[in-house]
Amino acid sequence: MQAGALIDNKKGFAMLKLAILFAVISVIAGFFGFGRVSSGAAGIAKICFFIFLVLFVIFLVVAISAGSLVL
Repeated sequence: MQAGALIDNKKGFAMLKLAILFAVISVIAGFFGFGRVSSGAAGIAKICFFIFLVLFVIFLVVAISAGSLVL
């Protein structure tokens, strides 16, 4: 049961890594004057971050409810 939770947890962290990657791309593109690329990467970073945030909250609620069932 915990192996499945670890796999899902890694997927959530992959979304966070993508959000950070696109945020860095956005900053670098903005620095070099590519405004459209920067705004596109920033939009993708926001989407990835919010998906990560939703997955985190879902797994947190599931972990708390599963923990209370065990105890």
